Amino acid sequence: MTSRRRPPERLVRSYVVTDGRAFPTRNTLDLVTMVVTGEDLPLTGLSPEKRRVVELCRPGALSIAEVAGHLALPVSVTKVLVADLMDSGHLVTRAPYVPANPAFDIRILEEVLDGLRARL
Repeated sequence: MTSRRRPPERLVRSYVVTDGRAFPTRNTLDLVTMVVTGEDLPLTGLSPEKRRVVELCRPGALSIAEVAGHLALPVSVTKVLVADLMDSGHLVTRAPYVPANPAFDIRILEEVLDGLRARL
């Protein structure tokens, strides 16, 4: 019998992390929104969770989903934290890069389809 590991209990409840708020100040954040650090502002006065978000985003862009995963927080809580950090100028967001005309080789797609059909 295999045992599943339960995630550790959070010492601080989500509503405490967000100062009791359930919704971000901005309605423009989704799972794939990319988050990068904004101005090089001091981290003094930020909660430990907000400080961690900024530290995670300093090396490069992360999606909201990635930030939530690193923090082990629900996405809804992460959105509130990110929105607060955007309001304070610590973070900026950008849409994920999607090429306007993705280049693909139709032959490769046909070979993949043929391979899948052969397995069925």
